[in-house]
Amino acid sequence: MNSMFTKIVRILLGIMLVVFGANKFLHFIPMEAPTGSAGDFMNSLGATGYIFPVVGVLEVAIGIMLLLKKWVAFALILLAPISINILLFHLFLDIPGVAVALLVTVFNAILIYKHWTQYKSLFL
Repeated sequence: MNSMFTKIVRILLGIMLVVFGANKFLHFIPMEAPTGSAGDFMNSLGATGYIFPVVGVLEVAIGIMLLLKKWVAFALILLAPISINILLFHLFLDIPGVAVALLVTVFNAILIYKHWTQYKSLFL
């Protein structure tokens, strides 16, 4: 469970989450606004006023937990629905951004698999 590969995946995922989560507040990475159905969807989510700040806070918190190696199993379970929704958004509405979404989802799945012994009792 403490292999070098797992450590690299955990650190890379943590960095990605902190950077993209913080970008939801600080806007230091210029992002091109999506058009069409993706733009309509993003605009409706943004109009709620709470979705993006909540997701940003969760991403930063999960990223910090992964980087500090604290509550990793809990952080990965919190990230699972977020990463699946990011992947589905890009698969169905904004295919050019699917690479990063797929990377986040695969990293999350790898780490969940590596920590599977901590989740076994949930399925008994």
